Amino acid sequence: MKKWSEEAWEKALPVYNSILDLPFVRELASGTLSRERFLFYITQDSLYIDNYSRILAHIASRLPEKAQMEDFLKFATDGILVEKALHDTYLGDKPRDIKPTPTCLLYNSYESSKMSRPVEVEAASILPCFWVYQRVGEHILRESSTDNPYSQWIETYADEAFAISNRRAIAICDELAVNSSQAIRNEMTEVFEMSTRMEWMFWESAYKLEKWKI
Repeated sequence: MKKWSEEAWEKALPVYNSILDLPFVRELASGTLSRERFLFYITQDSLYIDNYSRILAHIASRLPEKAQMEDFLKFATDGILVEKALHDTYLGDKPRDIKPTPTCLLYNSYESSKMSRPVEVEAASILPCFWVYQRVGEHILRESSTDNPYSQWIETYADEAFAISNRRAIAICDELAVNSSQAIRNEMTEVFEMSTRMEWMFWESAYKLEKWKI
């Protein structure tokens, strides 16, 4: 029997491949992405991470094993510290009185809605933010030159420390899936695929400099 994570990645793989083909990702790898688009993305990402870190802490409070709880609390802390440092690198003292785009609001709302579902489902819903970013970071690093203006962003997500956190998050989701019903396991896969689609939307919306129409 396949691990849950193997089934989930296989289901979401077409979406992941589409992410690699996005103009935002291709231009980020080549270093040709406009600064306007990158900073637009970073500001929206700062809003996303605020919500994401809270969800990680909420998951930690629900996990059955102490080691799992400790790891998710560390993920939440790292998310705040590492991402804040990364955002500060590119945004500096630039004012951040910003509103979420429709896509950012949708993604945050989608993940927040899973806080009322079983913890297995909630954990699966946030896993793409680990797994997709880690894989995209590695992919871009292979394609990128050393003088890429976005090298710090690339190195953050291609770093081995992030890969270790990603593997642990996957392992915890697999542990949860083993002890869950088939119905819960199916729902885990469903939310994993949907959150992967949200990752696609997030980068696409940044490239288009998405705005509210009214």
